[in-house]
Amino acid sequence: MVSDAGLLAPWALMFLYLFAVHFGKKFMANREPFSLRWPLIIYNAALVLLNFHIFWELFYCSYKRGYSYLCQHLDYSEDPYEMRIAKALWWYYFSKCIEFMDTIFFVLRKKNHLISFLHVYHHATMFPLWWIGVKWVAGGQSFVGAMINSFVHVVMYTYYGLCAVGESVQKYLWWKRYLTRMQ
Repeated sequence: MVSDAGLLAPWALMFLYLFAVHFGKKFMANREPFSLRWPLIIYNAALVLLNFHIFWELFYCSYKRGYSYLCQHLDYSEDPYEMRIAKALWWYYFSKCIEFMDTIFFVLRKKNHLISFLHVYHHATMFPLWWIGVKWVAGGQSFVGAMINSFVHVVMYTYYGLCAVGESVQKYLWWKRYLTRMQ
């Protein structure tokens, strides 16, 4: 599922991301922020669906295989459920690349106060780290973190999608503080 080309592609994309964040802020410095309401609604809806798919595949297949949530050994068999778990973890890895767009949207909307060191560090490192995970341990205990994170991302991207809809739904977004705790 992951090429034998080594870490070149994940590292290259990570540095491209860092380059885009750094120079994107400079590029936008004297420009008006973009209004990205519909792209944000579509982006967040797509990530809700993708993360729900990942969560469901990991939850259902790990349940069917009798996985332990505390200590699960790697199973290199070609069992159909194991293959579905490996595929879900590949999609999880791929979603880390898609999520680079979170920061790009902040840059284009000039929401620089949301681009913290922790935010950039998290997004920059998740992609190469999950490449390693999918390359060598696409199963076993690695499913737990991805499953929990995908569930949190379903809630998170639902919230951000609703925020993008606008003022008409703001009164229904009272649960932001609980989302922050989940993260």
